[in-house]
Amino acid sequence: MGRSYRGIAPRPRGMHPLVRDVFDVDRLPPSRRQMQADVLARISEPYVGLTTDGQVRRGLYHLDGDPEADMSVLVEAASDYLVSLSPSERAEGQLPMQAEQWRRWTNAFPVWQPHGLLLEDFSSGQREAALSVLRASLSPSGYQKTRTVMLLNQILGEIIDDYRGTLREWMYRFTVFGTPSTIDPWGWQLAGHHLDLHCVVVGGRIVLTPTFMGAEPVAVDDGPHAGLRIFEPESRSALDLMQSLDEAQQQQATIFPSMLTADLPDELNHVTEGRMRATAGGDNVVLPYQGLPGADIDLDRRELLMRVIANYVEVGPAGHAAYRIRQAREHLDTTFFSWVGQHGDNDPFYYRIHSPVILIEFDHHRGVFFSNEDPENIHIHTIVRSPNGHDYGQDLLRQHYALHHQKI
Repeated sequence: MGRSYRGIAPRPRGMHPLVRDVFDVDRLPPSRRQMQADVLARISEPYVGLTTDGQVRRGLYHLDGDPEADMSVLVEAASDYLVSLSPSERAEGQLPMQAEQWRRWTNAFPVWQPHGLLLEDFSSGQREAALSVLRASLSPSGYQKTRTVMLLNQILGEIIDDYRGTLREWMYRFTVFGTPSTIDPWGWQLAGHHLDLHCVVVGGRIVLTPTFMGAEPVAVDDGPHAGLRIFEPESRSALDLMQSLDEAQQQQATIFPSMLTADLPDELNHVTEGRMRATAGGDNVVLPYQGLPGADIDLDRRELLMRVIANYVEVGPAGHAAYRIRQAREHLDTTFFSWVGQHGDNDPFYYRIHSPVILIEFDHHRGVFFSNEDPENIHIHTIVRSPNGHDYGQDLLRQHYALHHQKI
């Protein structure tokens, strides 16, 4: 029998119709089937990118610049990984660079047949080869954060003692797109429950959006992994910023003052996405700026805002993170900070940071595997995107092909 977590009981056993890493669509309620169909329909639309008004701003992302990682190490790691695969595995686990599967992901469980190869089914050598690609692509802290999400997935299954064939550390699918190269574009994707990473490599540039990370629970209180935690810097730094604002600024930042399910309007109370707008199927969402603009806050609070942003972009290697921080700082006047809920140290909340070059969403979520109907700080979802047509590296790819492959 599953255990409660901090006084919150698990949901009834077996209520989610899961078979390994997919939903059994025939056993899903009609409303959930429709949600999944809606996600697939949005994924199938031509890619535009996240905008404030439906119009993409160009000239925000640049192909030239210093390399953002050791590309030779990254290419070698990815090439070694591909060598470890059998021909049949490679046919499933390596797709063309322009494959539509880049956009076919969900932070929960799909109803479609997912692409890529399950780390769960790998030999230890193959699994280590895949992890080497992640290490070469991410910062040490970004890699550790990724592995923590994966481990917490298994710990969730152990706590609730349910879905033990689904909630596993290695139940994530890895795909390489294109052929690893220091010249031609390529990339990889790691996708599964609470974790969707996209890495596109164009010359010396790396793009790491969309990046979705989440966890339920976000901390382990006992057992062999006691003390394991995630998202504390992302939570604390945002609270520091919100609590530092004066009352008028807090009111300007606040979209809605309550996180209680009974209080929230429909647009802030989606059954699976909560307050978040840019999750699975959200590649082309039109999201106007809301909240407090960076132009209206003083230098000290601007630095607190930059600290929040840094907690997300530092998932990437040092050169990439430095570039993203410089880029975010250039647009700080037109960066908007918005909030839902209260801002005491233990309150659940949602926040959004939105500029022409970065979108960050953080949400305390209601229970999915635990039974809390109101959002609690034990379940967190986060996403980072590159607005104005640059998720999946699309703007750099557009520039690359225009420069080198004019006929494409």
